[in-house]
Amino acid sequence: MAKILIVDDEEKIREMIGKFAAHEGHETLMAEDGKKALEAFRKEDFDLVILDVMMPEMDGYETLKKMKEIKDVPCIFLTALGQEYDRIYGFDIGAEDYVTKPFSPKELMMRVKVILKRENKASSRIVVEDMVLDEDAHTVTINGERVDLANKEYELLLYLLKNRGNALTRQQIISKVWGYEYDSDDRTLDTHMKLLRKDLKEYGNYITTIRGVGYRFEKEI
Repeated sequence: MAKILIVDDEEKIREMIGKFAAHEGHETLMAEDGKKALEAFRKEDFDLVILDVMMPEMDGYETLKKMKEIKDVPCIFLTALGQEYDRIYGFDIGAEDYVTKPFSPKELMMRVKVILKRENKASSRIVVEDMVLDEDAHTVTINGERVDLANKEYELLLYLLKNRGNALTRQQIISKVWGYEYDSDDRTLDTHMKLLRKDLKEYGNYITTIRGVGYRFEKEI
């Protein structure tokens, strides 16, 4: 299941896409213009954006440009424009695909499926600026250089990154990394966090201690 932002100034189109997306098991949020879409985009994380080009005040092109400044999320443009220049321009600013109106919602969902499948395949890499954790390779690099982490440090970092921005209790972290049956005091966790921060160098500053709760990997410093 993916979370999809649907942006179109025509309510019937928004509802039609939402209906088919829900049938495919996706969660959707709808916006009627670029301004409201950006407001939603700043507040929530989306896996895909379906974005109309021809909208009043702020068109789809400008909306996508502003979205890309916040987060790089795949986008499918909906447009009545069929000229080659319009398509090339859309791809140049970061669109993944184009669907020309009128369109088949079933075809649109197939295009959504292809993009999400491709994105999920690449999702084994978690990138924070110049730090990259690759799940498939079980590696962490900073500025292209390999960082040698102990196994528990790697598992801690992976769990923190997958929950980036969320406060995690000590018990949640211990249960996930050491196992539900693990009997330990907080010193074991704190020691490993201290070592992880040291090994991550400047990126260790992203790990925040939440007094009385646990830890959080910040979205930004």
